Amino acid sequence: MDTLPKPCVVVGAAGQLGRDLCSRLGEDVTSLTRADADLTDADALRNRLLAIRPKLVFNTAAYNFVDRAEDDPAAAFAVNSWAVRTLAEVCRDIDALLVHFSTDYVFGLNATRRTPYQEEDAPGPISIYGMSKLIGEYIVRSRCPRHLVIRTCGLYGRWGVGGKGGNFVETMLRLAKQGRPLRVVTDQRCTPSYTADIAQAAIELVENGASGLRHLTNDGNCSWFEFAQAIFELAKVEADLQPTTTEAYGARAPRPRYSVLASAIESTPRLRHWREALAAYLEERSRA
Repeated sequence: MDTLPKPCVVVGAAGQLGRDLCSRLGEDVTSLTRADADLTDADALRNRLLAIRPKLVFNTAAYNFVDRAEDDPAAAFAVNSWAVRTLAEVCRDIDALLVHFSTDYVFGLNATRRTPYQEEDAPGPISIYGMSKLIGEYIVRSRCPRHLVIRTCGLYGRWGVGGKGGNFVETMLRLAKQGRPLRVVTDQRCTPSYTADIAQAAIELVENGASGLRHLTNDGNCSWFEFAQAIFELAKVEADLQPTTTEAYGARAPRPRYSVLASAIESTPRLRHWREALAAYLEERSRA
């Protein structure tokens, strides 16, 4: 990590991606959790960063309650848009590189799409959450000269997400253990991505001087139902799993029917297939 700008800060360090980044950055990183720097308090956030004066900031923090955001958009925009504005402006003022993580949910408006989205494709979010993340992207790209925006998808990692109570893999395994019937959608396709892989690749991008917008996920794609099938197959767990549709499931917020990401930029790291990554996660999980 000697080639990374120092000092380095990870915002959202308690989340699964944040913790995987911190574990790879080692002693060279300052970890900022919500308790250390409340993103919704602009003055406190600015003062905290000015005290550290980092040369590199990874922002993994986000309001990820997709359904709740439909009824409380202010909460989503406070974290995903306006707090990002503060980060971007501070990084601009101290000449720091801001690496900001975004989401495949900035797409979805094109309901007939069946080819992976590349960086130059026009976004079109269909939920409050997706819109709040897209605005955050635009703010970073317009207000912080030194930036790298990384869109990724379907994150899961060893640490889970404290505020959400786990990730999709853990939720499936927990419900199966309880003997609960599981109904998972077959008509939403994406690429579930392992945070260990995303963290390592993000660090490589910074080391190689990447900037602008990048798409970064594990390889391949699947429906959420196919992902659940693979979880139970690889974990050797019996489950009452049945397919359903988006309409029958009835989630509060609309989801993209197809949000597979691909990078058109040759220097973007190519990550292992999602099934291989899932197997590695389950192996790491069993050791832990």
